[in-house]
Amino acid sequence: MISKVYLVGAGPGDPDLITIKALKCIKAADVVLYDRLVNEELLREARQGADLVFCGKHPNFHILKQETINHLLVKYAKQGKTVTRLKGGDPFVFGRGAEEAEALAKNGIPFEVVPGITSGIAAPAYSGIPVTHREFGSSVAMVAGHRCKGKHKEIDWKSLAENVDTIAIYMGISNLTYICDQLKRNEKNADMPVAIIQQGTTIEQKIVTGTINTIVAEVDKAAINNPAMIIVGEVVRFRERLLNLETLNIQSTGEKALHA
Repeated sequence: MISKVYLVGAGPGDPDLITIKALKCIKAADVVLYDRLVNEELLREARQGADLVFCGKHPNFHILKQETINHLLVKYAKQGKTVTRLKGGDPFVFGRGAEEAEALAKNGIPFEVVPGITSGIAAPAYSGIPVTHREFGSSVAMVAGHRCKGKHKEIDWKSLAENVDTIAIYMGISNLTYICDQLKRNEKNADMPVAIIQQGTTIEQKIVTGTINTIVAEVDKAAINNPAMIIVGEVVRFRERLLNLETLNIQSTGEKALHA
């Protein structure tokens, strides 16, 4: 008897940001296939006896190839096991969830997508940066920063530079110099604010700010590494307004207002 597969977003890192439905999927699963960026606290919610299968992908090194992961999803479902595919952030935002859904559909496997909070929104929010703001930005683009020339179809940097207020760049730290050069070549203001947020929403979160001209040096100085989000846009300036309120908010609520 074929069972069901749940393609579940685990959220951006803070385990408290997972949805109620996603948590139910973890608890109900016979098998949980999880990625590197999934907070391991969430795995403790799996029922006793559930199989936990690590499918993590490091930069330039994959524990399991995507084709193997697709095969496992189909295999376990055909064995009658309830499967939860647990992915960092949202499964359909740079998570290759669409490829997994297609593989399941082709094999006649019932599946359901459970959205999660993506890092492109959550990491800046925890840093006091809204990705949209009435004064600073009314449009947002999510960009895969590892898609550089010669590897994939080139990103349309001209359209991004000219037409988008806020650019949220995933997986781009190793190509930061290239990204900044492309934005400047396409006439993005070199003084445009940039924030780099490492391990956003977790207790290890670290943030550096600068401009397109200065951010590479700031990142080198702070020794920022993956995983990290790059946020480009005037919205980064809003963080300065909130920093002065952070202490007041902590004292009045007993909780940390900005996790930077």
